[in-house]
Amino acid sequence: MSNAPHYNIDPKTFWDDPYPDLKVMRRTMPVAYVPQLGATLITRRDDIFETEKIIDVFSSVQPDGLMTKLMGQNMMRKDGEAHQAERKAIFPTVSPKTVKLIWRQAFVEMVDGVLSDVAPRGRADMVDDIAKRISGEALRIITGLSTATWRDMDRVSQGMIDGIANYSGDPDVEANCRDCTNAIERWVDARTPELREAPDHSLLSVLLQAGADRDQVYANVKLAISGGQNEVRDVIAGLVWALLTHPDQMARIKDGTNSWLDAFEEFTRWMSPIGMSPRQIAKPYDLHGVTLEPDDRVFFMFGSGNRDETVFDRPEAFDMSQDASASIAFGAGPHFCAGAWASRCLIADVAVPMIFDRLNGLRLVGDTPFGGWAFRGPLHMPVAWSV
Repeated sequence: MSNAPHYNIDPKTFWDDPYPDLKVMRRTMPVAYVPQLGATLITRRDDIFETEKIIDVFSSVQPDGLMTKLMGQNMMRKDGEAHQAERKAIFPTVSPKTVKLIWRQAFVEMVDGVLSDVAPRGRADMVDDIAKRISGEALRIITGLSTATWRDMDRVSQGMIDGIANYSGDPDVEANCRDCTNAIERWVDARTPELREAPDHSLLSVLLQAGADRDQVYANVKLAISGGQNEVRDVIAGLVWALLTHPDQMARIKDGTNSWLDAFEEFTRWMSPIGMSPRQIAKPYDLHGVTLEPDDRVFFMFGSGNRDETVFDRPEAFDMSQDASASIAFGAGPHFCAGAWASRCLIADVAVPMIFDRLNGLRLVGDTPFGGWAFRGPLHMPVAWSV
């Protein structure tokens, strides 16, 4: 156990809004043990940026971690050559070239279909009716799991996220997570014979073509779903909300001062959809006077690092006039999000611009509460538009 100072939180308050506590930690104890989370939190941006690369100390290999136990050992829970081998295997699916030449048009057609369906209604919940559906349909396309529906994708993603954040050990949460992972394995098994006969650029297909074994296929498809549904949903809905509540920022896009991609990058800095990534200490390491010991659990707090006052001019503001290039929303080391190019294309190039273009007079018609600290996004977002 490290000698890190202890910082106590109220779990509900932290889930509702973690930023006040994280601000205190950055200022007074940037490496702090939080008993309620059973982990040592690293909260400053530059500390995260540097230490995430030190894989012989801050190890992603966590055989006793909830993700490994519930989802299998995917590439996110491997380091070094093992990690790079699986990352290389999936690259044909997520490369910038594939995104541009294959997925972009598929995204345009899919989002057009979603918006054509909802536009005549004049009202919807941006989270539940639009963003959730777009992210689920995109996952069906990229993973190759065409036998699943977008609702299936949303259910199993949420079930896995709940499971890997189930630090209290709730048996019902674990049982639901296992039911969700079993469903994914059935979808993989159902599609495998077809994709062996007719390969394509989907994740399942390229893993099969690379000769990945069954456990590798299962684990990495589950990883893609857990990381590609809720986070994408949260950024689509959250960015729409941010632009509706910050008309000065929307004006910057309309007059050409900033692009949709600028809005995406600034929003994911300001309201990081993935607020935390866990590591396990492999050997003693000193940071700011704290000696981290082997087997200590450490959380890299990306959401905190992206509001670091020593790095960003106005960290608590959604403001495209400031430089967001130091953002660590997609990570900072060898585990930099492999789906980053696909996310930027789907959200910034396709979905959000099309939402504003197709839903004329889009406006909020109710409150938009946010929640979460490990994963954060809007919970509900009632909107209306002119028909």
